[in-house]
Amino acid sequence: MSSAPPAAEQSAQPALSARYPLLLASIAYASGLVVARLLWNPPVWWIAGSVALLLAACFFMRREHSMAALALALISIAIIAALNLQLTGLGPLAIANDPDFDLITNCEQVLVTAHVTHEAQPLVERFGHARQSIDVKTEEITAEGKSYPMRFGIRLALYSKFGDSEQAEAAADLEPGSPLPRLYYGEHIRFLARLRQPRNFGNPGAFDYRGFLNEQSIVALASVPAEKVERLPGFSGSRLGLWRSQVRRSLLAKIGMLWRGDDAALMSAMLLGDRSGVDHELTLDYQRTGAYHILVVAGLKVGILAFTLLWLLRLARMPAWSATLVTIAGCVAYAFITEANPPVVRATAMLAIYLLTRLLYRQRSELNAVGAAALGVLVWSPRALFDGSFQLTFVSILAIAGIALPIFERTSRLLAKALRNFSSTDFDLALPPRLVQFRLDLRMLLQRLSRLLGNRLAEWLLLGCCRVAMAACELVLLSAILQLALALPMAWYFHRAVAVGIPVNALVVPLHSLLLPLAGTALLLSYLWLQLARVPASAATALLHVTNRIVESLAHWHLSGIPVGDLRIAQPALSIMVLAVAAFVFAVITARMRHGAVPSLAALLVAAIAVCLPPAPNRRPNALELTAIDVGQGDSLLLISPQGKTLLIDAGGELGPPGPGRFDIGEEVVSSYLWARGVSQLDAVALTHAHADHIGGMQAVIRNFHPRELWLGPEPDTAPVRALLQSASVEEVMVIRRHLHEELDFGGAKIRILGPPADWAVSPGRAQNNDSLVMKASFGATSILLEGDAEKRIEHELAAEGPGANLLKVAHHGSATSTQPELLAAVHPQMAVISAGFRNSFHHPRAEVLTRLQAASVRTLRTDTMGAATFYLDGKTTEAEVSH
Repeated sequence: MSSAPPAAEQSAQPALSARYPLLLASIAYASGLVVARLLWNPPVWWIAGSVALLLAACFFMRREHSMAALALALISIAIIAALNLQLTGLGPLAIANDPDFDLITNCEQVLVTAHVTHEAQPLVERFGHARQSIDVKTEEITAEGKSYPMRFGIRLALYSKFGDSEQAEAAADLEPGSPLPRLYYGEHIRFLARLRQPRNFGNPGAFDYRGFLNEQSIVALASVPAEKVERLPGFSGSRLGLWRSQVRRSLLAKIGMLWRGDDAALMSAMLLGDRSGVDHELTLDYQRTGAYHILVVAGLKVGILAFTLLWLLRLARMPAWSATLVTIAGCVAYAFITEANPPVVRATAMLAIYLLTRLLYRQRSELNAVGAAALGVLVWSPRALFDGSFQLTFVSILAIAGIALPIFERTSRLLAKALRNFSSTDFDLALPPRLVQFRLDLRMLLQRLSRLLGNRLAEWLLLGCCRVAMAACELVLLSAILQLALALPMAWYFHRAVAVGIPVNALVVPLHSLLLPLAGTALLLSYLWLQLARVPASAATALLHVTNRIVESLAHWHLSGIPVGDLRIAQPALSIMVLAVAAFVFAVITARMRHGAVPSLAALLVAAIAVCLPPAPNRRPNALELTAIDVGQGDSLLLISPQGKTLLIDAGGELGPPGPGRFDIGEEVVSSYLWARGVSQLDAVALTHAHADHIGGMQAVIRNFHPRELWLGPEPDTAPVRALLQSASVEEVMVIRRHLHEELDFGGAKIRILGPPADWAVSPGRAQNNDSLVMKASFGATSILLEGDAEKRIEHELAAEGPGANLLKVAHHGSATSTQPELLAAVHPQMAVISAGFRNSFHHPRAEVLTRLQAASVRTLRTDTMGAATFYLDGKTTEAEVSH
């Protein structure tokens, strides 16, 4: 029997455009958004072009030139997308162009009257520090005696510090919410603060923090002591928002009754998206294993809720349309209660469109349903295309609908069909020969089992084992397809090759699919009967502990000394990214072919391997390079030798007390820049001195780039230094103490240690600027003087030695304590670079320092205004570049 369709049927096969019109339309729309982002044109141009192309498409359609008409129609859709993107403008960020807004964010302090739009649980940190982050919307700003009735969003950080050690110790035992006053949705407050505009770090590969906040309608930041916030009478906001806030607060309280400690924190994160109490190390473990989606409310949660609701409603024999509408309503309500962040809203919208389209197409074209969902979201929010969460969601859904389901339909689903009506030999006549043979083989096995177990029990056991085995195979294959398909976005956004993602997700996603309904049931039951609710809550707790154990075990799995559970990779080259996208498209196309499963999976595997291979570092050969990375108010310098050896000097860091959830400059900024440059491993790292803005990010850098050596000068015995040495020990990094006048060859460059003096005595338990390890790097007739934060005393001794240099790294971020005239006269640099934070509170760099540099005819570059600054010394000349 031939399975090939007759020629007449082949000729009647619909064209790609007829089978997947909405998928093609969504691709065209996305292409137009990309073009508009790269190429701005006046809106009238886009309108005229779209109208002309649509008229041309109609002309060709009337003359039955369908392909030409289709191409013109798709280009017209792309132009409409470009117009839509440009007309949406900047959203809340448009206020940044208001001169008044710029004025009030430049003032030392302004008086803000606002109301709370997003409340949060206060968090008790170590050492008696408590903090809380809330969002407020302004009503009135008073600056320099003038009132501005401006309305915009502020992310407000409230903090409190307990005085003595006994208070700090007591605070650590308090329930979340006790150390800081709770501010609720709609409350009026007034406070004095210095407003600052969010700013992206000026480095290649930097996270778009400003755009991230813009999506949440936040355009300014502020920090205020909790005791300085004044509560005012009255309420602002919507009644619906107040109801949501009250429901959410009530649910969090019930979670606190059903679970305790870390379990309650994890349940709050998994069910409602409140991650404030989740242990930082456990969060890293979930990230390392590719299971972080378990901890956040995003597409997975919405999908599990939709599947559970739809299954229960269909089990109750509710009609398909009614069940679909009720499911969509339930998902919308859940997204609303979880505070409807943009990724959740987009996931819910895509799910709703997908479910409705799936009904219309009667499951004939899952790809068309995916295209409709993507098109709906992009029309509504065109900037979503450039958001990582949308891309991850879309790729996941497309991989399931376009690759996994077609493969299942020709493999496991056929075998599942063969298990139906197993005792009926008449049903064999309706099946293909290979499935009939499969049924015959099972019947022979059943006859043997029946002798031992009886016919009924043997059949139940045999068919049950077959169904479980097929479900397990589907789950493993689905996890593999998703992990391979997401290899490129994971490498681009998170710089992770989740080698253990397939087994972890194959194990924890089924557990999570059981855990969520159990936890949700317990939460709802707690409003009726708390003791009864503890039964499903206990079952959910057991599943949670098993999930944690799996994640923690595989996150720290090493194979021959390689951390398989946490492989970090550099940003792939453009050619590799093009290869990965082409492989994904090829996999979607071939998965629908008769024998396309193997080539489809092979294409995904090859692309994933290529993405994970370390790229060639982006460097200039035969030149000594120094890049001052923009880390805000701190220092981090990348030195690349003429032969390609890499040395990172300092790693930035935030000033202030440490605590879970604080922004890690080393992970989020320094590491991201290095990966964007194609750096996968560092030869050495050096710490100039142990101040927070130099040492803060070093542990993350050591963990991510496994340097061979750590260079230190005289460092005091402080907690940050001890933690750094512990990290170096764990990663087997050789710690080398550098000393005055030491000289070494570093990949074709000469490095000489110039300070501090040999008899330098550190202050017990406290780092000082003059502890700084001062170095001079030379190549040919060109050289760089690297001062760290050295001040006047050290500079006096440096000037006495007369260390001439072409490039000067200005000490202490341009503070008046450094860059003395005698040093400039001795060094006589042609260029200088200052690393400082944008509009920092220290007013670095100081005007007098800039004046000294200008008087000495030194060309000065600054990271606070120019972003990352790179210098190339070829042995004869010095050349400078800035990122923007």
